[in-house]
Amino acid sequence: MKKGILSIVVVFILIQLIRPNKNDSGNNINHISTVINVPENVQSILKKSCNDCHSNNTVYPWYSKIAPVSWYLASHVNDGKEHLNFSEWTAYNINQKKHIIKDLDEVLKSHEMPLKSYLIIHKDAKMNAEQFELLSNWVKTIKIN
Repeated sequence: MKKGILSIVVVFILIQLIRPNKNDSGNNINHISTVINVPENVQSILKKSCNDCHSNNTVYPWYSKIAPVSWYLASHVNDGKEHLNFSEWTAYNINQKKHIIKDLDEVLKSHEMPLKSYLIIHKDAKMNAEQFELLSNWVKTIKIN
């Protein structure tokens, strides 16, 4: 039994050496706000409810340094950025932008985001009906050309 527990402790310590890359480039040259007006109230909602998974500027909680949680969070953030990355908006082509806007409109109408699993720990990211409507109305103003 002691060897089993010791083995588990050793494995746990060793997996801490496998660290995923952090999503905190701080680079905003391709950010959506460089080409589209993002009002302050919309920016505030995006920062609180969207940017951790949909930008290059994730704010990591303390437990993100502990494997295997760090691996899960990295995978989750990477998946979110595959669908939409506000920090890379100008790098998308016109078809990608149109698709993202369509998807974003649908997600906001159905209140699918932020994910429930994210809201368990980030309670302040929960959006109310007024915030969903504000974001939805903002998305409708985005012109793709």
